[in-house]
Amino acid sequence: MTIRNIIFDLGGVLLNIDYQATIKAFKDLGITDFDRLYTQAGQDNLFDDFDKGKISPEEFRNKVRRIAGLPLTSEAIDQAWNAMLLDFPWPRLDLLQGVRANYRTFLLSNTNAIHFPLFREYLHREYGFDNLDAFFEKQYLSHEIGMHKPDREPFDLIIRENDLVPQETLFIDDSQQHLAGAQAAGIKAFWLDTSSMQVTDLFTWKYQLRPEVLEASG
Repeated sequence: MTIRNIIFDLGGVLLNIDYQATIKAFKDLGITDFDRLYTQAGQDNLFDDFDKGKISPEEFRNKVRRIAGLPLTSEAIDQAWNAMLLDFPWPRLDLLQGVRANYRTFLLSNTNAIHFPLFREYLHREYGFDNLDAFFEKQYLSHEIGMHKPDREPFDLIIRENDLVPQETLFIDDSQQHLAGAQAAGIKAFWLDTSSMQVTDLFTWKYQLRPEVLEASG
């Protein structure tokens, strides 16, 4: 069946990220056992709740302070948390413009109320865009819609709100575990292994999906 719709992930696919940078930044703040903090926060559903918008940025910071046992400033926490966000190469924005001429395009991102504003500032500073409205028909941000990958629900939401045929829809993500929700919703899914390829490699110079991408997505 022909692919008519593409759902893109943001971090790792379009925006370069480095999780190790955030780990190092928190360790530089004195959280030498950051692995313990991350594990405990995971058990408390801190990161999931923040991604889903269930807690505010200040509640997130307070929980980080409590788990770390350190009187960290909000600015220090934000800087460490945002350290993972790198750059958004122009060729990927150029790609999105071309792809949108051939497909209905959507963004689905697990993000939060500290990360996304910084990303928008970067986009405006570097390229003069206030948001990504020019590149996608609609954006779905986990902290705004109250659901996130790898759950099936955000994919069902995109299908329902935009009257999409799941079999005509492709989801692209660099996290293999996130494909499960798309596949459960009947959407074709492609894992972008960023160790060997970039999102720009998935399309021809005419901004059409390469046949091997369709084959790999099942």
